[in-house]
Amino acid sequence: MRKQLWLVVLALLVVGLACSFGAGSETQGGAPTSDTSAPTQAAPATESSVLFQDDFSSTSSGWDRTTYDDGSQTDYVDSGYHILVNGEYASVWANPGINVADVSVEVDGVKRGGVDDNEFGVICRYQDESNFYAGSISSDGFYAIVKIQDGEFGYVGTEGMQSSDLILQGEQVNRVRLDCVGSTLTLYVNGIQLISGNDSSFGSGDVGLYAGTFATSGIDVFFDNFVAQRP
Repeated sequence: MRKQLWLVVLALLVVGLACSFGAGSETQGGAPTSDTSAPTQAAPATESSVLFQDDFSSTSSGWDRTTYDDGSQTDYVDSGYHILVNGEYASVWANPGINVADVSVEVDGVKRGGVDDNEFGVICRYQDESNFYAGSISSDGFYAIVKIQDGEFGYVGTEGMQSSDLILQGEQVNRVRLDCVGSTLTLYVNGIQLISGNDSSFGSGDVGLYAGTFATSGIDVFFDNFVAQRP
């Protein structure tokens, strides 16, 4: 499990790229590069394709139970797993410790505390705390495929976070899925494709859970029914 608070320079970059959040969310511009006019259904997991899964009913299944100096936390709770992010423009994540190239990773996620101006989702091809992909949505209806490379924050397939009516807002559960197949990364919510983009920076790595804040700290996200499978 890793935790990283973005430096002021990166925070300013996030503000520029993610201005869709908070008070400015109504004016976010720019269309996704993928065609979303005909939503694509995600295929369900099958037992033979599963690489790793966890319903978090056992606190000994391998995920970290950590509290940081600023109060950020990862831990099992209520037969699920939660990530609390107390820093501003900060991200906290957890990894189960597998290594895979092509993978489809998904989880049920919901905000249990804090503002809707947040982000959460799943990770693929995690190299280290400075290099990985994350499929991310927010509780106010935005989404993106996040790319962290050499500690720098960016996006795959869009210039910033985009809005979608497919995302259930507020304290409603969404199932987030990220497929990483070859150089193609595809993000789904509730079984429907949101965006697909291409990037070949990372060919394999760990999977995991991800949550982050923007201008407001104190986001508490609850996860359940985690599955990593062969796509």
